Amino acid sequence: MNNPENRVDSIARLFQIKGKKTGVVTTTRVTHASPAGVYAHTAERHWESDTSVAKSGNDPSTCEDIAHQLVFGETGRNLNVILGGGRKNFLPGELIDEEGHPGQRSDHMNLIEEWVKQKQAIGAKYQYVWTRDQLLDVSNDTEYLLGLFETGHMKYNVDRNRETEPSLEEMTESAIKLLQNGDQGYFLFVEGGRIDTAHHDTWAHKALDETAEFSKAVQKAIDITDEEDTLIVVTSDHAHTMSYAGYAMRGSDVFGYAGMASDKNLYTILNYANGPGYKSVIGGERYVPSTEEMNKLGFKWPSTTPLKSETHGADDVGIFARGPWAHLFTGVMEENVIPHLIGYAACVDDEIQCGAHTKEA
Repeated sequence: MNNPENRVDSIARLFQIKGKKTGVVTTTRVTHASPAGVYAHTAERHWESDTSVAKSGNDPSTCEDIAHQLVFGETGRNLNVILGGGRKNFLPGELIDEEGHPGQRSDHMNLIEEWVKQKQAIGAKYQYVWTRDQLLDVSNDTEYLLGLFETGHMKYNVDRNRETEPSLEEMTESAIKLLQNGDQGYFLFVEGGRIDTAHHDTWAHKALDETAEFSKAVQKAIDITDEEDTLIVVTSDHAHTMSYAGYAMRGSDVFGYAGMASDKNLYTILNYANGPGYKSVIGGERYVPSTEEMNKLGFKWPSTTPLKSETHGADDVGIFARGPWAHLFTGVMEENVIPHLIGYAACVDDEIQCGAHTKEA
């Protein structure tokens, strides 16, 4: 990570080089693995703060942590919009944040203040927000926006305080409206990251609700952009082991039973191949959750193999695209092809032939 020759420019960096605006929106910590891929160069995804680097036995002064790269890195400091959770990775341990949580940094740096000083030094119009009302009140001519709404990951949609914490849809809308200012176009990364964390806990209720929230964010992006000049690509970085059993009666509740198994006991529509929802067989009888259990949001769904955290799945994932050059996103492809196709469509990658000029991607 310390050898520049080992680094690969992200698609966001290519947009920045061409003078286009860029942004990151996520429901996880903004320093989490997927959003970090937009701006960071790191040997370890867990090095989100200098404390994490030190705990792994490495030197933070040699191995720059992800939060530090977000504020000072070439790509990170040029991001126009940053919205999500993870406030603790930007604050020193001796400082208590707005909601009463301590920071996690050991270098005594307040990276939020450093971000503010940085924007002041270049005379930019900026705003730091940490509540929903502040986000919705951001001036439309803001050039740089940093929003950190939780000390860690943002709350699940079903658990969040709707008066203080914005939805993914609201963050997406705010980001697009700011990035649309100007005529050079923009790149925006939007992640419904808590779909993944809910599946790891086999919380099917929360995972599917987060998926619905992600769908709302996609629809909002469609509603406020023009298909003629805006390419929208929707995909996932991996699958999970949740399965959807067939043969349930038409109109059945997905959080219910699919039918009767050969052991004369009911079986659920939703199941996981592994995870914390595993229950051992007692007296030769398979565990069958009750309707009351399945109606609870925090119910851990049945798993066939016990694991503390459910694993990712090995399935191919879908990829959906709308807008200029969307027809290129078809068939089976390696995930690393996607940014090259976006670069081609938006004419930001000098190493490949340019597609027809588009305003945004």
